[in-house]
Amino acid sequence: MTSSNQMNLNLVQSLQQFSQCFIDQFQQVHQGLPKIKHDKDWPSPCEQEKIETHALAKDEVCWQPIDIDEKDELGFDNVESALALILHKDIKEYFTTIYSEALDANCEEGDLTLLFAWNKDDFQRLQENIIGHILMKQRLKQAETVFFAVTDEEDMIITINNETGAVWVERVGCEPHKKLADSLAQFLTNIIPRVS
Repeated sequence: MTSSNQMNLNLVQSLQQFSQCFIDQFQQVHQGLPKIKHDKDWPSPCEQEKIETHALAKDEVCWQPIDIDEKDELGFDNVESALALILHKDIKEYFTTIYSEALDANCEEGDLTLLFAWNKDDFQRLQENIIGHILMKQRLKQAETVFFAVTDEEDMIITINNETGAVWVERVGCEPHKKLADSLAQFLTNIIPRVS
């Protein structure tokens, strides 16, 4: 196995380990899986059993992160073609490993929320947002980055440098200003789930 394949496996394993740790901690605190309002027009493979609630409340469904099935054939060829650039392998690996609702976490810098696609349609919407973000960076003549998390500060995001794969804090519209990790896999092993 080549070292590049090993790095990808480590990223996938780090992501799966973090998401499982989040669910384990959530179940310890709440004695069950997270719940979300059920939307029949926005289904997800993450949805588990439906919860019948009292008449005044809307139906909810339990959910948990789930590995993306290869048959969904999620990829970034269209994004790379539209932007005429190759996205860093970690960006592609991160967004095609699991479907999930956003997952809250803590790092030494503060609170953050990891972003994922909820379903295949959400993945397409995510791609459009990534294209918009990279076009903005190019227009501003800044290094190309891709966001994968938001912070508790409204205009601060966590991004991956497309050239190096390093993880940075970035104010929207500005150059990244603080490096958090050399790689996404390293970053994921240094954060802890935040369950409320």
